[in-house]
Amino acid sequence: MKSFPMFLRTSDRTVVIVGGGEQAAQKARLMLKTDAALRLVAPSLDAELAGAVSQGRAVHHDGPVTADTFSDAAFAFVATGCVGADAAFHALAKQAGVLVNVVDRPDLCDMTTPSIVDRDPVVVAIGTEGTAPVLARAIKTRVETLLPQGVGGLAALAGRLRGAVAERLPESTRRAFWAWVFNGEPARLHASGSEKAAAEMVKSAIAEARLPEGAGEGHIALVGAGPGARDLLTLRAVQRLQEADIIFYDRLVDPGVLELARRDAERVFVGKAVGACAWPQERICALIAAEARKGRRVVRLKSGDPSIFGRATEELDAARRSGIAVEIVPGVTAASAAASAIGRSLTERGETDTLIIATGTCRPDDAGVDWAHHVRPGTTLAIYMGVRAAPQIAADLQAGGAGPATPVDIVANASTAAERVMTCTLSSLGATLAENGVGGVALILVRLPKSLAASAVIAA
Repeated sequence: MKSFPMFLRTSDRTVVIVGGGEQAAQKARLMLKTDAALRLVAPSLDAELAGAVSQGRAVHHDGPVTADTFSDAAFAFVATGCVGADAAFHALAKQAGVLVNVVDRPDLCDMTTPSIVDRDPVVVAIGTEGTAPVLARAIKTRVETLLPQGVGGLAALAGRLRGAVAERLPESTRRAFWAWVFNGEPARLHASGSEKAAAEMVKSAIAEARLPEGAGEGHIALVGAGPGARDLLTLRAVQRLQEADIIFYDRLVDPGVLELARRDAERVFVGKAVGACAWPQERICALIAAEARKGRRVVRLKSGDPSIFGRATEELDAARRSGIAVEIVPGVTAASAAASAIGRSLTERGETDTLIIATGTCRPDDAGVDWAHHVRPGTTLAIYMGVRAAPQIAADLQAGGAGPATPVDIVANASTAAERVMTCTLSSLGATLAENGVGGVALILVRLPKSLAASAVIAA
């Protein structure tokens, strides 16, 4: 960083704005959202600035400008529109020891004004160190959609009650209490417009000096991290990561995803690879249940979607046997990411009206997949974890009636910077994987469209 982000106090302080036109008015609009006393320095003011003066929100200084004009200011904006005048006023402000922002002159700025999402007292500031204000505004727009309009009111309520919580609740329970306020029933009531009911619920819990039912209890969330790209996480997945006390993640989770977690959340790698048993499933199940029994919020972060070849059943059962609340947070699965990579729908009206998701890797003692059973005209077959068994899968599909020219798409590392897309026929699947050095994460899409059945490429 070349600039350090921070919030400057404005209460009982003066902010100087030099200029009387539109540029100065833009800065005044920003500062009028605060409780600062505004001093407008210019021979004359446009109608908007004059209105702020007449309403008592600013004072007008139309006399000589010296360093003393700035001496008691928290900071100053210079926005005359004249290059020479801006430089002169900047020098006077610096002589007074004041932080200065000169509009459109980054070289004369001690500070820059960020794009702001205002949910007073919750304020989010987005800055690009003056390099890309358009990008900052675009990010602001995205953040605006994430923050409920009433979140500031809930934060203000919490601020008014913080002293009472400190007085009535033991320190060890306060974090759980506030988590309940901001993530539980009070937050839902407040967001729905029932601010009074939310306040009464919180005050009642404080008066009784208790944690509400469910607050402070352990919880397990099986969270889908998606196929790799961080921006494919759901909003709920991000929320669970930011609430987590401890996160168990596997080797396929992109490190960028973990950056979205709470900074002080504990992270535990439980990666499993083919043939390795350092983290057998039974051990993972026992660990996440044990952590939740301590009252911790546990996230089991899985690549893709937890409910699709993610061993979610074992972890759900372990949580329920221990009486621990558990949920699945869906994620974008690899088949969807592969479809995006090849720019083609997984289903196509009139051609493929059935989607089959299958795995090429089963437990050692399980019977093999009956691939021939899946050979039906009008089917798209999405094969997970099928690279090692690809030659056998291709042979079985052909034995079941799929023609050697059946089209196949291969997407390795879908949605990541290492993404690769290959196309081949069913008869050349194994050779294509070998020639391209595909040995890890890849999704194999086999299309059996009705039109190929009509041309006798697929046995009907």
